[in-house]
Amino acid sequence: MHIQGQVAEGFEGVRGAFAANFDGRGERGAGVVVYRGGRKVVELYGGSRDVDPDGGPDWESGTAQILRSATKGVSAAALLLLHQRGLLDLDAPVASYWPEFKAHGKEDARVRDVLAHRVGVPALDRPLTPAEAADLDVGAAAVAAQAPEWAPGTDHGYHAQTYSWLTGELVRRVTGRTLGAYVADEIAGPLGADLWIGLPDAQAHRVGRVGPVEAPAPPGGLRARPKRGIAEAYTNPESLTRRAFGAITPSPDENDPVYRAAQLPGSNGIGTAEGLARFYAGLIGELPGRARLFTDETLRAARAEVSSGTDRVLVVPSRFGLGYMLHGVASPLLGPGSFGHPGRGGALGFADPESGIAFGYVTNGMQKGVTADPRAQALVRAVREALGRHSGA
Repeated sequence: MHIQGQVAEGFEGVRGAFAANFDGRGERGAGVVVYRGGRKVVELYGGSRDVDPDGGPDWESGTAQILRSATKGVSAAALLLLHQRGLLDLDAPVASYWPEFKAHGKEDARVRDVLAHRVGVPALDRPLTPAEAADLDVGAAAVAAQAPEWAPGTDHGYHAQTYSWLTGELVRRVTGRTLGAYVADEIAGPLGADLWIGLPDAQAHRVGRVGPVEAPAPPGGLRARPKRGIAEAYTNPESLTRRAFGAITPSPDENDPVYRAAQLPGSNGIGTAEGLARFYAGLIGELPGRARLFTDETLRAARAEVSSGTDRVLVVPSRFGLGYMLHGVASPLLGPGSFGHPGRGGALGFADPESGIAFGYVTNGMQKGVTADPRAQALVRAVREALGRHSGA
C-alpha cells in the first residue's frame, strides 16, 4: 500500500500504524490528520476512496467520507456556541424552547440532558423510514411525542439516532436555521473546515463510497466473543439497544445522494480527516488566521463529566460531557482530559487540551465495532507514544 502525506519529526510511528491498518486490520481507504498546538503534524492518506472490491479512484488529501456518529461532536458544538453567546440556557427545560417536547412527562428534561444522553428518548415506538427521518418536522414531532424510557435526567443511555432530531430542533427553535446551516455559517466556515451536515451538491464529487468490511481474524484465528449480556442487547430486536440504533428502519443507504444531502446531526455528517481534526483544533486553540471557537468556560463544560456508568443502550460503561464522549472504556482517547466522538464502524475525532492535540480519522471501510475501532485505536496509541505518554484508561 502506497501511503501518501507527511508527518513531523517524532510522529513517524503514526505512519507505521497507518500502514499496519492496511496490512493487518482490513483498511481499504482512509485518512488521518493530527494537529498539535494549531500546527499540523500528521497528514496521511492511502488506499481507494471507494470501498467497492474493484477499487476506484485513489484516496486524495481532500477525500471526504460519512462520519456517522462522529457528527455528534460537531452538532454539540452548535448548541454550546449558542449557550456561549447567551442564546441557549443549558439548565432550561427543553420545553421552554420547544413546547411540544413536554409530552409524556418530559417537562423537566433540560437542554444539558439532551447533550449528555440523559433525556430518556433513545428509541421510538414506531421507527421512522429514511424519508421520514430526513424530514425535520416529522423527526422532531416523533421525539416530542415519545414517552421516555426513564425519567429525564436520572440515568443515561446513548441516543444513537434520536440525537439528530433533539439537537436539530433545538437549534431551529432558537435560531430559525437548521443545524446544518448553523454549522456551515458559524463553525465550518469560520474554521475553514471541510465538514457538512447536509452535503452540498458542489461537494458531492469529493465523497467516496462506504461499505462494510470484515476485520481480519487475530493471530491463531480466534476472535474474542462478546459477553452474553452485550451479545443479547445487540441481537434481540426488542432490546433498547436494537431499538435505539433502529430508530431509522430500514437502515439508510449511506451512498445515496439524497441521504447525504439530508440533515441528520447525529449520524450523517460528511467531512475529511483534515476537516475533523481542524474542527477540534479550533475548539481548543487558535489556528493560523482563525479565532478559537470555545472560551475556557465552554471548554470546561464540554468535557466535564455529566454521565458515567453502565450505559442503558451501549451496555458498557460510558462517560459523557456535554455532547462529547470522554476518555474511558467505551471510547479510549488520548488521555484523561480528552473529549471527542467516534462514529460507529470507524471514524474518530477528538481533542486533548493538555497536549494541544486534535485528531481526525475517516475511513470507507465500516467494521462492526461501535465506539473503539481497532484501526483508530492503533493510530491513537501511536500519537500517545509520540508524546511519550501512557494511557489513563
